[in-house]
Amino acid sequence: MRCPFCSYAESKVIDSRSAEEGNSIRRRRECLQCMRRFTTYEVVEETPLMVIKKDGRREMFDRTKMLNGLVRACEKRPIPMATIENVVEQVEKEVRNLMEREIPSQSIGDMVSRRLKEIDQVAYVRFASVYRQFTDLNNFVQELEALMKVQNKV
Repeated sequence: MRCPFCSYAESKVIDSRSAEEGNSIRRRRECLQCMRRFTTYEVVEETPLMVIKKDGRREMFDRTKMLNGLVRACEKRPIPMATIENVVEQVEKEVRNLMEREIPSQSIGDMVSRRLKEIDQVAYVRFASVYRQFTDLNNFVQELEALMKVQNKV
């Protein structure tokens, strides 16, 4: 780390602490040449994650889009916002743990659907109707019948 005052290449760390809710480390440093102090921030560099859309387009992964879709699916349902945010956290963690630079939007939708199905079946059907792009009533009924079969087995 170069000193911002004299450009000397060596410094010593005087103090380190977590910053930005644990997403970075704040370090207080002292230049070994001019003895002036300065602060640096160390952040984990995340590789950009691209989502491959159904039509082949690629766009940056955006957790806000996932959150908005879940909020719409869960609208007027007894699902706390913390639960919805937890689903977003879990899916993002699962996607990043794949260590892939690109992921199909269908894979992300499957991850969300799997979790939403366990939380609330109405919200799941709402999400699935948009995500799977039900083209007619038959697709919708087939999904409901599959849910009913699973529910009757339990």
